[in-house]
Amino acid sequence: MNTSVSSQPHEDYARAWVPHGHFVVAGARQGTLAGLRFAVKDVFDVAGHPTGAGNPTWLATHPVPHVTSPIVATLLAAGATLVGKTVTDELAYSIHGDNVHYGTPINTRAPDRVPGGSSSGSVAAVAAGLCDFALGTDTGGSTRVPASYCGVWGLRTTHGLLPRTAMVPLQPSFDTATWFAQDPDVFERVGKALLPASAHDFKRALLLTDVLAQADDVFHDKAENVFNAFDGARTRCTLADADTLESWRQTYVTASAYEGWQVHGKWITENRPGFGPAVAARWQTAAGISADAAAQAVQRRQEIARQVGNFLGQDGVAIIPSAAGVAPLLTAGGAEVDQVRMRTFRITCIAGLAGLPQVSLPFATDAGLPIGVSLLGPAGSDLALIRLATALWKRLQP
Repeated sequence: MNTSVSSQPHEDYARAWVPHGHFVVAGARQGTLAGLRFAVKDVFDVAGHPTGAGNPTWLATHPVPHVTSPIVATLLAAGATLVGKTVTDELAYSIHGDNVHYGTPINTRAPDRVPGGSSSGSVAAVAAGLCDFALGTDTGGSTRVPASYCGVWGLRTTHGLLPRTAMVPLQPSFDTATWFAQDPDVFERVGKALLPASAHDFKRALLLTDVLAQADDVFHDKAENVFNAFDGARTRCTLADADTLESWRQTYVTASAYEGWQVHGKWITENRPGFGPAVAARWQTAAGISADAAAQAVQRRQEIARQVGNFLGQDGVAIIPSAAGVAPLLTAGGAEVDQVRMRTFRITCIAGLAGLPQVSLPFATDAGLPIGVSLLGPAGSDLALIRLATALWKRLQP
């Protein structure tokens, strides 16, 4: 039986843990993940320990859970030991990585830059080597972007493939449970423990030049290298023009923000929690979206999902950047952050709208800054996509 000990598992020099998250739950003595340590984003419930969702008012207005997330339970049963809960951007509504209440976790690969969010503490803990892997979530990019910013492995799972019970929602039609790892073999081991078998055989690699154009030049050579490492048919092609990608971003923002307000609007109105300025502005926008606008966005989303799904088929894998730029500096102004955010969402919204899996492979610029290149695959191909990603990455190592 698992035992819970309220203690600090180690020195948190990445400032990745929330104050109420310092505890250890031992995993099973044997299993495929025995000997590994993992942390969880503070949106996953662990019985007997509070869930704060990045906001002290949420922490104060919700009871301590009595049920553990089934994903956490599966990992514990596989032998991994849980070493506590990590910082998240408030209600997971950001890809930047700061939190006005708990601070900004340290990006050890680029200490003068943000770690990316909203799974900021989880990615910081993994990048710093404080645990072997960590659970995150990805709604609009909250695993893929921090994986890119911090130079670790990250995955957005096929929507609905992993259970999201006992997990604080943001926008359920887009929310996915995810994880990070620094070591590709650990990343794949976790995938084997959590994901169903995947028989997908990727025969076509598609380098999406229009999507790549949304990212800074430092991503281009790395994407080309991944493309050229693929054994099989390779095609440079476009998915949509720049105006279309922007309209897709707007579709994502409208549909997701409206849904987020339906989930959390009543709680926000009744409790008036203190939010950081950027998160507060997003909730204000969400509150003003009409049901008609949201319905049109949902219909458009369904059309986009069919288009992207048909484009990939069952044997295609698309190569795209994981983000639009390197991690912004901690001192970057709001306008600069918003500009990178907008371009990034033109990239990340594709998997979100289509409900597809996307694996971010870690690379670095010539200056040594972390960046990620992603593989986007058909629905349900998650485990096969991980295997392909790790094989290509290993092939490219000197």
